[in-house]
Amino acid sequence: MDDLDLRRSRPDVHYMEQVGSNWLRGLKAYLVVSMTSHLVWEFLQLPLYTIWTNGTVREMIFAVIHCTGGDVLIALAALTIALVFVGTKDWPVLGHARVMLLTIAVGIGYTIFSEWLNIVIRASWAYSGLMPVVPVIRTGLSPLLQWLVIPSLALTLARKAALQQHKQYKSVGTAPP
Repeated sequence: MDDLDLRRSRPDVHYMEQVGSNWLRGLKAYLVVSMTSHLVWEFLQLPLYTIWTNGTVREMIFAVIHCTGGDVLIALAALTIALVFVGTKDWPVLGHARVMLLTIAVGIGYTIFSEWLNIVIRASWAYSGLMPVVPVIRTGLSPLLQWLVIPSLALTLARKAALQQHKQYKSVGTAPP
């Protein structure tokens, strides 16, 4: 079922088409959830890297802030790429699944490259013995899961935020600003 079939089969989609999809609200929700979740994830996975035992508290805090900043930029770039290639004008209400899949694929692809570059080539960081490593690609499981879980959560909540505003305006019979 494509977006056109979905519009024909759901009367609320016609309403959404008239008032827009509120992509800005979805983008804001995506970025807030991404930023918060990546920050928490970076703190939680510290023991999986050697900085946990070899670094100072100051170095760990810097690493978490630095990595979180990079994660947010990657999240924004991955979403932008997905929206350019498979997004619709009605995102995040419609076309949500395609955008999510491509966003996750870009995030995971970049993570595999970045982990290889920073662990093997640059030796900028290293996994501790606690990090489960995926054998064939030799990438840590935690960073891979990070780019599966967080974009899924962030994009689902972005869609929910956009849908919530549509329902709110629909119930009072006005269009969003």
